[in-house]
Amino acid sequence: MNDEGIKGVFEKHVPQWVSPGERVLLVVPDTTRTAPMALLMNLLLPVLHAAGSRVTVLVALGTHPPLSPEVLREHLGIDPSGDEVRVLNHAWDDPNALMPVGMLSADEVDVLSGGLMGEAVELKVNRAIADADRMLFLHPVFPHEMVGFSGGSKYIFPGISGPEMIDIVHWLGALRTSGKVIGKIDTPSRRVLDAAAQKMPLPMHGLSFVYHCGEIVALEAGELCSAWRSAAAASQKVHITYSPRSYRKLLACCPSMYPDLWTGGKCVYKCEPVVEDGGELIVYAPHVKNFSEVHEETVRALGYHVRDFFLARMDRYAHLSRAVMAYSTIVKGEGTYLDGVEWPRIRVSFATQIPRSICEAADIGYVDPDTIDPADWMNREEEGVLCVEPAGEMLYRLASQRDTDKSPVKMRD
Repeated sequence: MNDEGIKGVFEKHVPQWVSPGERVLLVVPDTTRTAPMALLMNLLLPVLHAAGSRVTVLVALGTHPPLSPEVLREHLGIDPSGDEVRVLNHAWDDPNALMPVGMLSADEVDVLSGGLMGEAVELKVNRAIADADRMLFLHPVFPHEMVGFSGGSKYIFPGISGPEMIDIVHWLGALRTSGKVIGKIDTPSRRVLDAAAQKMPLPMHGLSFVYHCGEIVALEAGELCSAWRSAAAASQKVHITYSPRSYRKLLACCPSMYPDLWTGGKCVYKCEPVVEDGGELIVYAPHVKNFSEVHEETVRALGYHVRDFFLARMDRYAHLSRAVMAYSTIVKGEGTYLDGVEWPRIRVSFATQIPRSICEAADIGYVDPDTIDPADWMNREEEGVLCVEPAGEMLYRLASQRDTDKSPVKMRD
C-alpha cells in the first residue's frame, strides 16, 4: 500500500469519527515494533487537524522504559516539545498517572479465560483519558506470545494500564502456554482483554495495520476490536512461516530494537515451535547487557523455569510479579516438572554480554557470543540447523500445525 492509499484510508474514516473541537488521545506503539510510525504520523496528523481535533499522543509502553525526547522525535517524526501535539510516555508504575475505569469480576474472568483464572481485577489506565473525548489507536499487528496477536485492546491492557491488569494478562498467557496462544486470533487472554476494553468510558477506533517486508500490506479501520481482528487475520497470512521440518539447533539473531531480553525474549517465542525435542535455541544478542532494563532484580530472583515449576511453588514466589514469572516461563519454553525435577522440552541459551555465572544462576544456558558468527549457521537446514535473522517478529511453526492455527481455541482442555 503506497502513501496515497494510506492517506485515502485516513481521509475516508477519521473525519467520520472525529467532531470539530474534540480532544483525541492517539495511542501508538514504542520502538520495539517494526513500523513506519513517522510516515504514518505525517499522514494522519494533518487529517486529524483538518477535522478540527486537538491531539495528545500517548506511547503504549506497558512496562517498557520511557522514550527520550530524541527517540520520540525520530520514532514519531514530530517534535515532542512542540505546541501542535502533546506527547506522553505511559507510566505503568506511577499511581498518580493512573485512574480507575471499572472492574472485571472473578466470575467474568473465570468464564472468559475458560477456567484458567478466576480472580477479580481492578482496571486502571493512564489518566490522560480524562482529558480526551475519544481514543484513536494506530498500531501494527504481529503474532504475540501472551494474547495470540498484538494490537487492539492490548494497547489498553497492558499498553496504557496499571500493574494489576499487566499481571493478569501475562500470567493468563503463561497458564495457557505460549505454544497454545501465539499466532491464534481467538484466545482466553484476548477475550479477557476485549471484555476489559468494553469498560472504557470513551469511544474508541482503531487503525490497525500489518507491516511486512518494508510495506504496509493491510490497513484496517473501524471500531477498535473489529479493526484489530481483521488485521490479525491478515497478519496470520504473512507473519507465520511454516517449516516442513524441525531443527536440532536454531540461532535466533536478536535485532537492536530489543535492548534487553525482556523484549528480546520474542526471539525465543517466535522460534521455539520449530526446535525439535531436546534441541537447542540460542538467542544471539551481543548488544544486550541484562535480562531486563526494568525487571532485572525480579528476573534474577525467579530465574527461568517451566510453568509447572512455578505452579508447584506459588507460595514461595507470591511476593513477586506474576507478569515477570510469566515471562520467565515462556522464555524457558514448554516442559514438565515431575518429582522435583524440571524437564524443559528444549535448551534455551543466551549469547549476550551477560556473564556465564549470572546466566547459570538464573537456570538459563550460556554461550560466548564471541564464538558465534551467524554466517556459519546459514544454509544448513539439511543438517538440522537453522539461522533466523532477524528474529522476533516472524513466527515459525511446523507445517503440520497450519490447520490448527486456524481453528478456534478449546477453552477447557
